Amino acid sequence: MELIKRRGALIVVSAPSGAGKTTLCHEVRQLVPDLFYSVSYTTRAPRPGEVDGKDFHFVTDVEFLAMRDRDEFAEWAEVHGHRYGTPAKALESALERGLDVILDIDTHGARQLRQRYPEAVSIFIMAPSMKELEARLRERKSDAAVEIVRRLNRAREEISAWRQYDYLIINRDVKEAVDQLATVIQAERWRTSRLTLKFPDVEVPE
Repeated sequence: MELIKRRGALIVVSAPSGAGKTTLCHEVRQLVPDLFYSVSYTTRAPRPGEVDGKDFHFVTDVEFLAMRDRDEFAEWAEVHGHRYGTPAKALESALERGLDVILDIDTHGARQLRQRYPEAVSIFIMAPSMKELEARLRERKSDAAVEIVRRLNRAREEISAWRQYDYLIINRDVKEAVDQLATVIQAERWRTSRLTLKFPDVEVPE
């Protein structure tokens, strides 16, 4: 028997700011082999420790809008006063090569991606409570008090969209949440609709 994998799976991960989706996406890439991470473009400034080209492609607003006008984004959105976009060419190339792609995307961008890629697998990450979410935002010490309030207000809107996703993960413990995320990705890899089988002496229908 020969197992031939078809197009890669698109894994879309969303969460309110502070729920830990970026950390989970980073950790699961160390755990799940052959997982392609699409690096987004953003107009915001790098946070401490972030590396251009690895965490994000950091660009000016003028550069971002020029890329948008050239239709270079699979999705884009303005979040907390900054723009974010997923490069379409890199995403499509990875999927065509049979690679599973994981995206760290806000709810607006995820909605666009589900329209463009109906087969996408969507996962929503939540903190155990709003109190815990606020504590995590304050612990980051990267945002002013007014920005934290704005993020919390946006979080309430984003949480209301959780039923639009295929899976829900409550991030109480990072290791546990990473294991749950890895389990979803591994299961989706073996979904029969994504696979083609070839037997040397048996005709297997598509």
